[in-house]
Amino acid sequence: MHPLPGHSGTLDEFFEVPTWRQLGRHRKPIYIPNCGGYWASLLDLVDVAIDKGLADEQLRDHFVVVDSVSALIESLRENPA
Repeated sequence: MHPLPGHSGTLDEFFEVPTWRQLGRHRKPIYIPNCGGYWASLLDLVDVAIDKGLADEQLRDHFVVVDSVSALIESLRENPA
């Protein structure tokens, strides 16, 4: 299995899109395909930021984490935007 993209632009977008949601620029769910646990450490960082009071608890609710591409496709079919 090849890893998913993860360069600095991806990390920038990871935080930019939920920021837009907090600002009311969109209300769409933010899907994270955490295939093989690829994004687990970054999701842990979000949890630490929330636990330390650096981010609002609602931040975690903006993300829909799925474990595979097939789970992502299924979730998108069940919950069209």
